[in-house]
Order: sequence, then C-alpha cells, then structure tokens
Amino acid sequence: MRRSPVVLLVPVLVLVTMAGQLSASAAGPDPDAAPAGARDGKAQVWAAVPKAPDVAPAAAPQAVCSGGMAAGFPCRNVDFMSQLPLASMGGGSGSAGWGWTDPSNGREYAIVGRTNGTAFVDVTNATAPVYLGNLPSATGTSSWRELAVHNNTAYIVSDNNGAHGMQVFDLLRLRSVTNPPVTFTADARNTSFGRGHTIHINSQTGIIYVNGSDTCSGGPRMFNTTNRLSPTFLGCLSGDGYTHDSQGVIYAGPDNNFKGREILVASNEDTVTVWDVTTKTSPVMLSRKTYTGRGYTHQGRFTEDHHYFLLDDELDESNFGGNTRTYVWDMSNLSNPLMIGVYTGTTAAIDHNQFVKGNFSYQATYRAGLRILDLTNIANPSTMTEAGFFDVDPASNAASFAGTWHNYPYYPSGNVALFNIQQGLIIVRPNLGGNPNPPVTVYSDTFEAAGGWVTNPNGTDTATTGQWERGDPEQTTSGVVLQLGTTVSGVNDLVTARLAGASAGANDIDGGTTSIQSPAIALPATGTLTVNFSWYLAHLNNATNADFLRVSVVHSGGTTTLFQQLGAASNRAGSWASASADLSAFAGQSIRILVSAADAATGSLVEAGIDNVTITQQT
Repeated sequence: MRRSPVVLLVPVLVLVTMAGQLSASAAGPDPDAAPAGARDGKAQVWAAVPKAPDVAPAAAPQAVCSGGMAAGFPCRNVDFMSQLPLASMGGGSGSAGWGWTDPSNGREYAIVGRTNGTAFVDVTNATAPVYLGNLPSATGTSSWRELAVHNNTAYIVSDNNGAHGMQVFDLLRLRSVTNPPVTFTADARNTSFGRGHTIHINSQTGIIYVNGSDTCSGGPRMFNTTNRLSPTFLGCLSGDGYTHDSQGVIYAGPDNNFKGREILVASNEDTVTVWDVTTKTSPVMLSRKTYTGRGYTHQGRFTEDHHYFLLDDELDESNFGGNTRTYVWDMSNLSNPLMIGVYTGTTAAIDHNQFVKGNFSYQATYRAGLRILDLTNIANPSTMTEAGFFDVDPASNAASFAGTWHNYPYYPSGNVALFNIQQGLIIVRPNLGGNPNPPVTVYSDTFEAAGGWVTNPNGTDTATTGQWERGDPEQTTSGVVLQLGTTVSGVNDLVTARLAGASAGANDIDGGTTSIQSPAIALPATGTLTVNFSWYLAHLNNATNADFLRVSVVHSGGTTTLFQQLGAASNRAGSWASASADLSAFAGQSIRILVSAADAATGSLVEAGIDNVTITQQT
C-alpha cells in the first residue's frame, strides 16, 4: 500500500532508478511487496540544498562549553569530549548509530552506521575513542544503514542496497579485540527480506520491528530474539502500508484499557498509527491519525510515563518554512490520541530522530546538531524550553539534509554519541541545569547477603523443581551453557536452584512457575525513578513461548509487567544482559519487585538468573 501524498513527492524517474537497484524480494510467508526505493525526505532529489562542511572545526581533544562555544562548536550546557572522523573508522559517509554498555565490565561502545559498513568504537574513555574494527556491508553501499541493540547483539539493516537483509553481530566479541582495527564478519544474516529502512527493538520484550522493508507492504516486520543470533519471523503489520519508523513498549500510561499490553506507535509517512501487537499473529490497529502541518511523519518517542508521544516531521520545515517543530500527542486514549500542540525550536533545521531519557528529549536535528528539549511543560507544548544544544555546523542551520542523523543518550556515564553524515562520531556530555544532581540510589541488592526476598509470595507457584533461591550458582551445560556459574558481581545471585545436580535437567525449572519477591521498597514522590537489573534466560530447543522470565512491579493498583523474555523452540545459552524500566508512574508508593520464571511447556529445560537489582532517583 503506497499512499498518494508520498507518490506525488517523488519524481517517476527517481522511482525507476531505485527500483532497478533493488532486485531482491522477500521469501517466506509474507510476500506483500512494498514499492521500491528509500522513502524518507533524503530520497527527494528535488530538495537541492547546500552541503555542510565535510570537516569539523578544528577541535581540541576536550572542551568545556564556555561563552557559548566548545572546540569551535556553538553550544549551551553541552561539553565537547572528542570526535572520530569517518576516515579514521572505515570511510564512507555516516548514517545512524547506537550504543552498547558491556554488562560485565561497564565499558561503553558506539556502533556507527556508514555507507559501506558498520564501525565499532570503544568510547569508555570519551576523550580518546578507540576504533576497534569494521563490519562490511552485506551487499553494496547505501546512504541508509540503521541498527538496534538488544541482549548484547547488534541487528543491522540497510535500504536501497539490494538483498542486504539483516546482519546479526555478537557484541561480546568486542571483548576479545586486542590489536585493533580488525575486519569483522557477521555472526548471521537474515535474508527473508531485502531492504529495511529502519529497525526498532522493544527492550522489554526483545521483539524486533523492521520498518520499510520490501515485504509486509512496507509495514513493520516482526522477529523474536529469544535465540539472539538467529531471530525468528513472527508476522507482519501490513494493514496501514509503509512504516518509516516505530516504537514498541509495554504500555504503562493512563489508558487503563491497554496497560500491560505491547503497544506499537508507527510513524507512517502521513499518520501516527497505533497498534496493539500483544498477539503477533493477530495485531489490532487501535487508531490512525493525521495532523495539521504534516510534511512527512518520520519518527517519535513516548515519554517515559507513556502519557505523551513526541513526533518529528522531516519535511515540514523544508516544505512550509519556519523553525524546527515537535508535535506532541496525548496518549491517554490510545484509540483516539490527540495532537495537543507544537513546540517550535530555535533554528530552522530539520528534526530527524529523537530519543527520550528522563525529563528530556535528545533531538538530532541535522545541521543544528543535538538539541535537548526540557519536557517539564509538555502538557502545554508551546511553553516547553530548550535545555541545551551542541551545534555541529557553525556555518548554517538551514533546513537541509546534512549533519547529525542520530544520537544515543543512554550511556551510564551521561555521555551522548552523535552520528554525523559528514563528521563521523562526536561524543559530548550534557550538563543540564549547569550542575545536574547525580542519581540517588533508592534501593540496591547484589544478593551477597539475605535481603528479605520471599519465594512463592502469593502461594500460587506450581514448579516442582528449580525454585528461585539466593546462592552461589553451579554451571550446567547440555550442548550450550544453561545455568551460569558466574555472577555479575560477588559470588551470589538469584537463581532457579543453584546446585547443578546429576545432570543438566536435574534441578532446572519443572512443572510450572516459580517466583520470588523483594521486600517493600518506599519510592520517593519526585524525580525519575528507574529500576536496573542483570538477567539471563537459558533453555534448549524443547522450550516454547509459554516458558518465560518476567520482572514485574507490585504496586497499590495491582501488578505491572516491566520486562519479559519468552522461550522459543531453539537452544538459548545463558548470558548475562542488563535491563532497565521506568518506575516513575509509581512514585510515592510502597512497591515490591516480583521475579517469576516458568517451564510452562511439557519437558522444557529452562534456567534463569537475576543479579544486581537497583532503583535510582534522578532529580
């Protein structure tokens, strides 16, 4: 399904040329082909624009933002840490990128999409990034390369690039790079589709959404990552045609009809389309809304409480003039979301991608670089303010397709990675409010001592073996490592029966569900509250999606799922990963953290572990 407003934007000659470059079509049960060619504003050759400088200003290794400048870049409340030019990490032009923090040692990495491949950079020392190596493109070169990270794995797609499909890369391999740079090979490649314009992963469920592929009528193509190196296809969201980008969450917002459901908000070129995708084989479209001022509905993100959705439109500035605009939607009624207002930025640059962290939206705005929007007054969007910025192009903030494509604001260090088309990787550090308060630890348990966790708290557990306990775990194996004998810190963790037994299946979870619950935790009434924890779920190929590991919060209104990993009919080795979830909706309450795991299928061999549970408050 191709919508007429978009057809009118692209000359026929461009469509014919792009179609000739995309010779591959998808195989498998979802042959609905989407029209060929990349579909966002950068594909519009009619938008002739001046080109941004290929080389950044002469930048010192590190510079504090002072007097409105840092290392030659205009700024406010954002310091410059370092820059790694494209020529120093494999060449080509830049596109999207993402970040990864190693859960075992806290090292931070930037993963940099480029026209000819994907670069991996150690940014732990933000003033001296180290280029570790390059994963070459699966096919040719393309201006569009996008990626997402989940469970220590990078998933990479490319548009207008033949039968590229999805490259799968095990990020744990970065630990063993001792003589960089190296040339990597992918651990796997999924070729059930050719092109993918963008990719998103719901970190709470591990579901991949590939948007804008040559299948599913261009709608999101869903994959399960239970076997992280071999994602399995789950189905299509083809009922509203082409999706440029999307975000999936376990909804915890004010619409009680859908709390605890997996909700996907799709930016569909000319509409914001909301889906209930809890059941992948029968997704339900909840709403489809357009808005005044639409140019090209591009990308957006929920606020952390899921009350609002911030939308960026890629063509409104260049089509209609005016400064950067952010459209705010009230998501109190998912069946009828309302666009309640517009924040107008301080420059004329095009907004491209934004990501919400705490009370701020970190916006990549092409030539104007990183703009950080304070969401305090989001209920009245026109009164919101800019908390800080880092301008990558001092010469121009014009509405043109050059500059910062993407950003990643989620490093524990507080650093932000900027992924720039011409300038490569730029690392900055926001200082919002001039001297932001460090996070305060509200609760922490490393399980080295008894902390008041109670097994089978509701008296409803059915597991006959493999019940949760705190202790020093013993490793079990059966072709793959199942129960881990190592913890994230110290010697103890929460584990589904710590002793190995006579065989791998002797003490695993059997017979149903086992659960363990924290003591009561009093949450502060203010600030952004976040729970962080390390986890693993392991099983053999006799598992099914009825098996699970689940982390929930028990609060005054009931129990809400924060995180869930389902089983699948494939071997999944035990491997520590990290996860986090927002608890701000429960501020001021006394809550408990509930961890449950299940062998709900007949004869599955399932193990699970939890370690280092912390809750922090950011004010």
